[in-house]
Amino acid sequence: MRILLFTGKGGVGKSTVAAGTAALAAASGHRTLVLSTDAAHSLADAFGQPVGPEPTEVAERLFVQQVDAQLRFEQSWAEIQHYLLSVLDVAGVDPVAAEELTVIPGAEEVLALLELREQARSGEWDVVVVDCAPTAETLRLLALPEALGWYMQRVLPVQRRVVRTLKPVLNRATGVPMPEGSVFDAVERLHAELDEVRALLTGPDASVRLVLTPESVVLAEARRSWTTLSLYGYRVDGVVANRVFPAEGADEWRAGWVAAQAGVLEQVVQSFAGLPLWRSPYRPGEPVGVEALSALAAEVYAADDPLASPTGDGPFRVVRTAGGAVLHLALPFVNRADVDLARHGDELVVTLRPASGAPSMPGSGAPGAAVGSYRRLLTLPAALARHRTAGARVEQGELQVRFEETPGVSQS
Repeated sequence: MRILLFTGKGGVGKSTVAAGTAALAAASGHRTLVLSTDAAHSLADAFGQPVGPEPTEVAERLFVQQVDAQLRFEQSWAEIQHYLLSVLDVAGVDPVAAEELTVIPGAEEVLALLELREQARSGEWDVVVVDCAPTAETLRLLALPEALGWYMQRVLPVQRRVVRTLKPVLNRATGVPMPEGSVFDAVERLHAELDEVRALLTGPDASVRLVLTPESVVLAEARRSWTTLSLYGYRVDGVVANRVFPAEGADEWRAGWVAAQAGVLEQVVQSFAGLPLWRSPYRPGEPVGVEALSALAAEVYAADDPLASPTGDGPFRVVRTAGGAVLHLALPFVNRADVDLARHGDELVVTLRPASGAPSMPGSGAPGAAVGSYRRLLTLPAALARHRTAGARVEQGELQVRFEETPGVSQS
């Protein structure tokens, strides 16, 4: 099963491109589902048809789903929310306010990913296309499973033991109800489900496509997105430049836009060297409906296969050497000064920080956009965890961490 995720800065047309790709996949004979993780669902508007919380057939082999976040919330979060409400009730918080406070930020997007997991497990689809939330929300969302995994391994087992042992004392001492075992079970279940989502989206049949418009600010965000997606192990397999002004027949006003966009598009080519770049011309009208969307996608991809599986090793790999191993992590646009590394036992902590001087865009001489601050905790494979961290460097957009064997010495 092929999984394609589309993301980009808000307003660049990612929903239209995602819907068009799905329509083209279905027209090619693939049973296709397109769903949205964006709280501001717009797929129904793109297809010009009513869409429900269950997969709705809008054309032959083409199904659209706008996830019912409330239903998924009740299935995955209800036990945890019930406990949190009981705590806030003891604290005297108004019930209506408490209800709002116990809804986790980004809950709709998270629950939509859980729905993606269910649909992938169903075996009904050849292709699943995901219309993601705007870039910043998507990046936080895709980092969640790994961050929750650290909590599950390090903190939750201790909490369970403490609560089980001291629950009567803690109840009397704090006046706050302690969580039952079912609450911990619900957290563990949520983590397991999100971990499955992460495995699915970092697998060989899943990839992300960045949608942008030829504007400097939008390009800067797309560059940051590629770096951060690579940091968390998600593979980017192409870029769609949307709303490109055609050069033919341009009047003086449009000729200025054509020239400005041409300069940005040259930077796009340089920035995303090695990735396919597809272009979608600015249209006089908005494409609405299956036929219009399929025609748009056919023009965008031209002779390319829009469902081609991603190639290469992906953003993360480990290569054996004579005296140990080298961990390779793709970090496009990053300099060594942007990266902080720390080693804690079997974990390697990789932190990206904005450098004092942002790197230049290749060949442009213009300042680029520094990468935002993000952190990833990499749990090292057992074979590497026994090795000493011997050094690191950033070379050609890739972090390389060298490990050397230290027989009989445990790492701390």
